[in-house]
Amino acid sequence: MRQGKGWMVAVLLVLLGIGVSAQKLPTRDEGLFQMQIRDKTLFHDSSVIPDGAEISGYLFRDTPKRYYFVVEEDNTPLSVTVTPCDAPLEWRLSLQELPEEASAEGSGEPEPLDQQKQQVTVDEGTELFTYKGNDVEAYVASSSPSGLYQLELLSTEKDSNFKVYATTTPESDQPYPELPYDPRVDVTALGRTTVTLAWKPTPTGFLMGQPVQYCVVINKEHNFKSMCAAEAKMTLDDGFMLAPKPGRDFSPFDFAHFGFVPSDNLLGKDRGLVSNKISRSYTPKPRASDIQKLCIGNKNIFTVSDLKPDTQYYFDVFAVNSATNTSTAYVGTFARTKEEARQKTLELKDGKVSDVFIKRKGSKFLRFAPVSSHQRVTLFLHACLDAVQVQVRRDGKLLLSQNVEGVRQFQLRGKPKAKYLIRLRGSRKGASTLKVLASTRPSSKQPFPSLPEDTRIKAFDKLRTCSSATVAWLGTQDRNKYCIYRKEVPDNYGEEQRRREQNQCAGPESRRKSEKVLCKYFHSPNLQKAVTTETVTGLEPGKSYLLDVYVVGHGGHSVRYQSKLVKTRKYC
Repeated sequence: MRQGKGWMVAVLLVLLGIGVSAQKLPTRDEGLFQMQIRDKTLFHDSSVIPDGAEISGYLFRDTPKRYYFVVEEDNTPLSVTVTPCDAPLEWRLSLQELPEEASAEGSGEPEPLDQQKQQVTVDEGTELFTYKGNDVEAYVASSSPSGLYQLELLSTEKDSNFKVYATTTPESDQPYPELPYDPRVDVTALGRTTVTLAWKPTPTGFLMGQPVQYCVVINKEHNFKSMCAAEAKMTLDDGFMLAPKPGRDFSPFDFAHFGFVPSDNLLGKDRGLVSNKISRSYTPKPRASDIQKLCIGNKNIFTVSDLKPDTQYYFDVFAVNSATNTSTAYVGTFARTKEEARQKTLELKDGKVSDVFIKRKGSKFLRFAPVSSHQRVTLFLHACLDAVQVQVRRDGKLLLSQNVEGVRQFQLRGKPKAKYLIRLRGSRKGASTLKVLASTRPSSKQPFPSLPEDTRIKAFDKLRTCSSATVAWLGTQDRNKYCIYRKEVPDNYGEEQRRREQNQCAGPESRRKSEKVLCKYFHSPNLQKAVTTETVTGLEPGKSYLLDVYVVGHGGHSVRYQSKLVKTRKYC
């Protein structure tokens, strides 16, 4: 290399404070060197790209940024790779013309500084390559002349991150993991909440022995063409960004990318002669909760789980060099998860009782379409075990949404030719069993007995003796049959145990004959007086008993009132 080019390179490197590995610096005229480094406008807004190391940068919209790379000898291989992150970039690589080191007389004296500066700043150099887009693009030349190469980048859409890698030894560096001959990501299995992906392994790992792992990115918007493009959509905590290596020189915007706000003092210092256009603040990316990243080691088959049914997802796989954190994107894919299994809808017949079983956390759909015109619909629900959630829609309009425990009766306003869709959702605790009745008929003709609003059994403490207990319950205006049963239980028998062990839909036929106390008919035209009492005798002193009352309808269907736990007196 000629001496003129040597001092030009030396000034550039010292001004920026960046060491270029594997590049020999020539000797220099110390006096001339000191004079030139004081004239900092000579290399305004420039920085050097290290040989063989990926750097990160930040662009303000419509504000170009220039980087320089030195090739010392002729016929040198050269590779420059630019990775856009947030937005498409325009970038141009050119070879700069450097001033000659001596006059025509061969005196060896350099030209005046003003003339040299004019040649460097005015001459735009020879354009080698241009590109515009958001793909990862590279300029590769097997033989390049020595000189100073300028890379100029511009983002016209918005402020954006990018990465640059340049090397004069592309064959031996292998900075980015190599893709297989078929770089596609395939969907091998598809479910309602899972998608299984497979891809061919990168040759970089098993052929070259480099540490390679795979990272999968899942989102609902689009595929990503680079790792940093995916990072730009994630929060800082979830990003792939690693801490900088000791000794690396970063601009203030790099520190902002790591989450640190640069101070005024830092911005004022000469750190690589950063552009003075720094008035726009760096705004962290909003959190994108629907974007996931999963680094899975070196396996090339992976099942993504916890997805939503009937939803389209985009899947990207990146081969990452664990030593350098550089990455290569496979050709991503997309898939729509399967719909939820369509529930078989049970048709309810007017005035007929249906038994419904719901598995744990499951759901069932019931459809009721009255044949004749109607003014109202009576919906009778009897949750036999745990509580269930019920939703009723009439022609798509939500009429009610409630949790039902025990026996509930709902009156729904009718509508000509209306269709009702009933959704029952089971409990998280266990399976549920229900009896369901929907009817447009008067209540007196229903197979289920009419019930009072309050189905509790009251016990009279003052009437309690060593051998008897007196209880009362409410009735209705309809004449119904009531049967009362008793069962001795342990003293530690509690309410939770009662609810856990007993099926509320089991009728008197499930009880032992020895537990039966009596059956009787009862009603009252006046609801205020629709109450009856009964004294249960033949009990033992100091014992606990569970009392049950069943009301039996005309069709033989029975409903049990809420059980009552009583204890006889021990001493009388």
